[in-house]
Amino acid sequence: MSLREAIQYFLMILLYLFLQIFFLRNMVAFNYAFCFIYIAGVLLLPADTDRMYLLLIGFAIGFTVDVFSNTFGMHASATVLIAYLRPFLIHYQMKSKGAERAEVGIRAQGFGAFLGYIFPLVLLHHAMLFFIEMNYFGMILYTLIRIGASTLFTTLLIILLELFSKR
Repeated sequence: MSLREAIQYFLMILLYLFLQIFFLRNMVAFNYAFCFIYIAGVLLLPADTDRMYLLLIGFAIGFTVDVFSNTFGMHASATVLIAYLRPFLIHYQMKSKGAERAEVGIRAQGFGAFLGYIFPLVLLHHAMLFFIEMNYFGMILYTLIRIGASTLFTTLLIILLELFSKR
């Protein structure tokens, strides 16, 4: 990765963090659907990003959101989880397509493959985040509805942002 690309990805991550911290933190649809756009900073990095850098970037992004949300490591742990699982999913998609080199993005992968890449990772992130937050087992239905609604909301917003990006 060249210095120019590294700066572009760094600025992209800063933009997603800015959107999350200052605009989307308090945006909730029907008291169920939350949007966590900051995870796009991890999900849209190049496919050949080293796993250790990916984990560090995921931790830094999640920790930054934790600091501004006062959530004590919940976002950091969920973001590190998807940063850890992301290379396995990319490798699985490459293997199933028979490709030698994978690229991440709606234009490179196509809509179906991109959705198949983004959706499970967003679902895992949200499931971990909301299950950590769940106080007692009586909240399971409410938590499952929040996971589903938030996953759809976040996935839709990531797809829209990816469609309108220049990359």
